[in-house]
Amino acid sequence: MKKYPAIALLEFDDIPAGMTTADAMLKESPVAVIRTGTIGGAGFLTILAGTTAAVQEALREGLLLAGERLRDHAFLPDVHQALYDAVLEAHRNPPGGAIGVLTTSTVTANVLALERALKGTPVTLVEVRLGDPALAGQALGIVSGELRDVQAAMELALEVIAARAVSASHRIITAPHEAFLRQLGQTSDIFTAAAVELEGEKPATPVSQ
Repeated sequence: MKKYPAIALLEFDDIPAGMTTADAMLKESPVAVIRTGTIGGAGFLTILAGTTAAVQEALREGLLLAGERLRDHAFLPDVHQALYDAVLEAHRNPPGGAIGVLTTSTVTANVLALERALKGTPVTLVEVRLGDPALAGQALGIVSGELRDVQAAMELALEVIAARAVSASHRIITAPHEAFLRQLGQTSDIFTAAAVELEGEKPATPVSQ
C-alpha cells in the first residue's frame, strides 16, 4: 500500500537552483521528499509526496522559484502503486511474454508515460531508473506482459511523450530469452547486476594436442 496518494517531480538543469527550490518547497508545505539529489548531466531531481493538497501547494512554490532552470515537472494526484514502488527503486521480476523498453531525455516524461501505460493496460512495471549518472540524466522504464498489452502500453506512453516534445526511444522485445528476463529481474544496470548463467551450459573443454 502506498504511503502517500500524490507525488510531484521537479527536474532542474542547475544543481544550486534545484537544491534551493527543494528547501523552499519543504518550508512551504508539509510534504515528504521521497527522492532528491543530483542526476546525470549536471541536473537535480526532487520527488515530493504527500496529500494532494500539500503536494500541490509545494509544487506551486517550486514553480515560482524555479524559473528558467526548470527542465521538466509533473504532478500525479493519484500515482499508480507500482510506479510509486518503482520510484523508490523496487524491482519486479518480468512475468514473461514481451518486454517494452522506453528511454526519455527527461525523468519527468518517463514517469508520466509509465503512469499512463500502467493505468491503461495490465502490464507489469519491471524497473524505473531516474536519471542516474550511467544514463547521462535520461530515464529508463521497462514493462513486461502479453505482447498485445505491451504494444498498447508503448502506444499510450508515446502519446504522452509526443505531447511533451521531449526526445525518446523505445523498442519491444517480443520473445525475450529466459536468461535475459532473469537479468532484468535484478536490474538493467551492468555495474550492479550479477552474472546469470544458462542452465546446463558449461565451459568448453580444451582440445588436447
